[in-house]
Amino acid sequence: MSSTTGAGTDTLREQVAGVLLAARDRTRLLTECVTDAELTAQHSPLMSPLVWDLAHIGNQEEVWLLRAAAGAEALRPEIDPLYDAFRHPRAERPGLPLLPPREARGYVAEVRGRVLDALDGGVLRGEGPLLDGGFAFGMVAQHEQQHDETMLITHQLRRGPAALSAPPPPPAPPDAAALPAEVLVPGGPFTMGTSTEPWALDNERPAHVREVAPFHLDTLPVTNGAYRTFVDDGGYAEPRWWHPDGWAMVRRHDLVAPLFWRREGGTWVRRRFGVTEEVPPHEPVLHVSWYEAAAYAAWAGRRLPTEEEWEKAARHDPATGRSRRYPWGDDDPGPGHANLGQRHLRPAAAGAYPAGASPLGVRQLIGDVWEWTASDFLPYPGFRAFPYREYSEVFFGSAHKVLRGGSFAVDPVACRGTFRNWDLPQRRQIFAGFRTARDAEGR
Repeated sequence: MSSTTGAGTDTLREQVAGVLLAARDRTRLLTECVTDAELTAQHSPLMSPLVWDLAHIGNQEEVWLLRAAAGAEALRPEIDPLYDAFRHPRAERPGLPLLPPREARGYVAEVRGRVLDALDGGVLRGEGPLLDGGFAFGMVAQHEQQHDETMLITHQLRRGPAALSAPPPPPAPPDAAALPAEVLVPGGPFTMGTSTEPWALDNERPAHVREVAPFHLDTLPVTNGAYRTFVDDGGYAEPRWWHPDGWAMVRRHDLVAPLFWRREGGTWVRRRFGVTEEVPPHEPVLHVSWYEAAAYAAWAGRRLPTEEEWEKAARHDPATGRSRRYPWGDDDPGPGHANLGQRHLRPAAAGAYPAGASPLGVRQLIGDVWEWTASDFLPYPGFRAFPYREYSEVFFGSAHKVLRGGSFAVDPVACRGTFRNWDLPQRRQIFAGFRTARDAEGR
């Protein structure tokens, strides 16, 4: 592929600068709303100290945008090992000689200043796959937004008063109550993945044809109210619904409900970013593991959709036979399409965002909650690691399950109809929910 030149470079520069600055605004929000002591504390062994995430963001930006893309000399090579996510597990990071908050802020600011200087100096006119379409810059913006979501998870795990606030999401429209419980997704081939999305990451590539049998899919994500029925029916006490490893997890940790739920008298309440509130029955259920999602589906006589089923429901247009970028079409996400970008700090009620529905009428496939699928995280046919193996390739296999769609904490730059997330099936702290599927009759 060729590099962008002329007026196109100016437009690309504005786009790149915009997503980088938007990510940094969010990073500052997440790191300046708490004290330096809370930045350096580890709020859960599952998560890094916030100050580690902050400096890691800057270090990756230096590595890929200054050194690799712009060809600059290393600014702080001595800290590379400290912020290598593969060298130090999260539980060990508080014991490292990390940059203190003031120094970390100065470092990320200096890196960003030099990156903006490189953009002004015409770095996007250079040659090579890292610069083609501004890929490296899009990758780094996505990386920062992904760590912003990780830091938001840390905020959810931290104890103490609320440090963040946001307005509530829009309510579900009046027609939501009359929506069918499920839709039939017709069988046949469709194009999965992408070979043309300029900032798509390696695990989304290449585009390829998949044959999917007809199936039924929930029109809406599973709600707290529906999940509570499973809880109240003794779902966490009945091993027949559970994967053996999931049942062992339930017994080991005495689980009785999703993470952050607890009973107060006859009411279920939850803790959400420092606020205790009654569990809202019409919101998509949140903070459930893959094991919990699969157990609910089994109890309901259904199953989790496969990854290819999810993507076909989200992208395939039966009228044209083509795969869209998003369920609603090819336009970038707007506020009316999906609950993204940490605008509301919670999922919207099930049935919201009708403008974001798929051609078949499935709602909220993008935003609100990550959705667990039945699939292991595996490469697509023709996969090629780029620009480094550690982004995707080292995670392929049966240990990780795929999540699709993005949560309310995901920024649009890191969310597409082809975007693939993955995690261990026991993870509950992530902003994950699910919807269920069943085989079509007569298969």
